Amino acid sequence: MRVVIAEDNALLREGLVLLLTSVGHDVVAVVGSGPEVLPALLTHRPDAAVLDVRMPPGFRDEGLRAALEARAKIPGLPVLVLSQYVEETYAAELLGGGASGVGYLLKDRVGRVDEFLNALDRVAAGGTALDPEVVTELLTRRRDSPLESLTPREREVLQLMAEGHDNTTIAETLVITERSVSKHIGNVFLKLGLPPTNSGHRRVLAVLAYLNNS
Repeated sequence: MRVVIAEDNALLREGLVLLLTSVGHDVVAVVGSGPEVLPALLTHRPDAAVLDVRMPPGFRDEGLRAALEARAKIPGLPVLVLSQYVEETYAAELLGGGASGVGYLLKDRVGRVDEFLNALDRVAAGGTALDPEVVTELLTRRRDSPLESLTPREREVLQLMAEGHDNTTIAETLVITERSVSKHIGNVFLKLGLPPTNSGHRRVLAVLAYLNNS
């Protein structure tokens, strides 16, 4: 996989390079400031980009802005955004541009190597990878909505779906059968007014679209 890294923290930046190259990925460009991000992405057109939300010179949302602009110029460009904290506005804006091939993780997640690499693989494949804490924020801030009609188990299933997990993983995590998972997913779609489908990550994207726009 060809990857562009945009991160201003030198220690984390070099750590990401070492981690990704150690598992066989090709880091084609490494940048440390907002203005460098878009040119690097347009020049290298990587299989995935790992971007910090806040970068110099303003340390506001330079990385996110570059990601959104790059996805407008390169439709479907897989982008995994890293953030120090759960920032709902940034997560919603990223998802609002279309959830296919996007991820939003807290930087602490990078230290959990397997989780981070799995998330990057899912994003590169066109899937979704949202940090569990981000999903919790998105779910809990939705009041007076159809989400309130979900049972506790259905909310657990929805959260795991939004994180990008498949039926098998959800079943293993909740210690239930895959048949039960499918039943819960059907109930979730029914209650949220979404078309029932088990066709890969499209179900996750539909749920995320609902969460973002409700």
